[in-house]
Amino acid sequence: MSDFLLRLLPIEPTFVPERSCIALAELQLRAMLPQADWVTSDVSETIEFVDAGANWDGVLCPACGSDAAPWWADAMSEAAETQFRSLAVRARCCNKPVSLAKMRYGWPSAFSRFKFEALNPGVQGLSEPQLEQLGSMLGCPLLEVKA
Repeated sequence: MSDFLLRLLPIEPTFVPERSCIALAELQLRAMLPQADWVTSDVSETIEFVDAGANWDGVLCPACGSDAAPWWADAMSEAAETQFRSLAVRARCCNKPVSLAKMRYGWPSAFSRFKFEALNPGVQGLSEPQLEQLGSMLGCPLLEVKA
């Protein structure tokens, strides 16, 4: 059986909660996920791309809906050169301005400096009220990335 990793990230990629808020929310998350092998929090110095791992299922352009795979990797490499300080790119399929954060990923993926991770949490995800409670504790809405 493979491992399941549940990640919770702020919707805003640059948002980092106060340390005291992280500590309290992490305690709450541990209580919500008592079956998890472990629950951790992480703050990165730079924005990172958090993907769905083996669940990866492609990426579509948010402007025109076409397959973005032919140009997405190059756009990601270019953005990574500046540590994802800017996620704005020009879609090479339709020549429209888009954000790498707003791409239509087959499985949710996101950019973030902060994340919670829970290994084998015993559930497929949190309920909306649970996400809202943790988001309120941290001062930001959260999204889930499952890997």
